Amino acid sequence: MPSDVAVHVVDDDVAVRKSLAFLLASEGLPVRLYESGTAFLEEMLDAEAGCIVTDVRMPGIDGIELIRRLKERGISLPVIVITGHADVPMAVEAMKEGAIDFLEKPFGDDVFLATVKDALARHEKNSHHDAQVAQIQTRFEALSERERQVLDGLVAGKANKVIAYDLGISPRTVEIYRANVMAKMQARSLSELVRLALLIEAR
Repeated sequence: MPSDVAVHVVDDDVAVRKSLAFLLASEGLPVRLYESGTAFLEEMLDAEAGCIVTDVRMPGIDGIELIRRLKERGISLPVIVITGHADVPMAVEAMKEGAIDFLEKPFGDDVFLATVKDALARHEKNSHHDAQVAQIQTRFEALSERERQVLDGLVAGKANKVIAYDLGISPRTVEIYRANVMAKMQARSLSELVRLALLIEAR
């Protein structure tokens, strides 16, 4: 697990914070504690990774508002919401805002740990995906305007001669540009090239 990964526990109840911290530490999971949503937003760094466990009902910035503030900052850490029975509607609203799961009190240790580990695995997977897309974007930006035009034609499923006609160049020239695009995008096949281009479009 990377050194900057931690489970960020946000709860105004000191007993809950200590209990969850002990449970997480017993599993060897790094944990950081915050007494409020405000404290978390003030203390956390954008570079931090992991997941967030927050009570849905807190004074000041509650769990739902915390998720909204994170989205405003472009922070995409997975959020797990803890809720009492009466606050389940709030937890559902939190999931609509972007929380990945909620745990209704009282919950078992095994359920809590399994949920946290799933969130950490999801974050690691998403981080790897984001890094991969960033690399592909860098390769795409190295393409010339004409190479991008040829790539657009290929993604649209057009044959070389059709792309040549559209661009007013010879099919042989299209083949040269196509080879350049394949090399710069580090694609081993046309299908891989299309997949890479679609990843960028979906970003």
